Amino acid sequence: MGSSTYLTFLWNLLFSVLGLLILAFGIWGLLDKESLVSERIAHLGSDPMLFFVLVGLAVSTISLAGCMGALYENICLLKFFTGGVIAFVILEILGGLVLYSLRHQIKGSLQNTMLVAVLRYQDDPDLRFIMDEVQMGLQCCGVESYQDWKMNMYFNCSSPGVQACGVPASCCLNPLENGTITNSQCGFGALGMEEFAAQSIISLGGCAPQLSRWLHSHRGVLSACFVFLILVEVGGFLLATKLLADLAFARARGRQPGAW
Repeated sequence: MGSSTYLTFLWNLLFSVLGLLILAFGIWGLLDKESLVSERIAHLGSDPMLFFVLVGLAVSTISLAGCMGALYENICLLKFFTGGVIAFVILEILGGLVLYSLRHQIKGSLQNTMLVAVLRYQDDPDLRFIMDEVQMGLQCCGVESYQDWKMNMYFNCSSPGVQACGVPASCCLNPLENGTITNSQCGFGALGMEEFAAQSIISLGGCAPQLSRWLHSHRGVLSACFVFLILVEVGGFLLATKLLADLAFARARGRQPGAW
């Protein structure tokens, strides 16, 4: 085996692991929301976590083909891998251009989605999952402020239920009880408190401005990661192309592909 064979194999092994991690994250999301139970399986196609499952499957499949192609110096598998990498690079560049050109519309769309998630929090498990992850990840509450949860019919202070005047546990500064179990009632009554008292229990700031600040402060890092990902994929493509050229040269000279 030549150096291009080893490098191509190691490159694809790394991305195979990455693809499996993405796949595992998607499956975890589906299981966490119980999207795979028989009552909800019909709505699986609209589940956002399915995107991670499909991407993870695609990345791991293409990378595994590259691994096997490099290990056994199989031309068909290597060509399949290079075609897959080209498709990924094109889709990523097009996706990046679309996201950048429509960034203002996307910002408004995200804000509207969060507003819908507040209104339908108890009725839509997908929106509830997304809103909880955003609120816990960014340490925020509501869209513009924690007061937005008054728009939810269950959290509104006029509601007769136990959740009246409350906010979801994902708004709490410390939602875990004893560090392990989520205290689902930690936000109860927060909307009826003065801000000074509420700020010791929940996050007061909204998720829309917090998300905007996070994206603005990390735009350089995100751009660098995007460019780095493209360069790494192009590097893998060039390694596989070099290996294919070496195999073609070996065959032209009448040697076995693995005899170096």
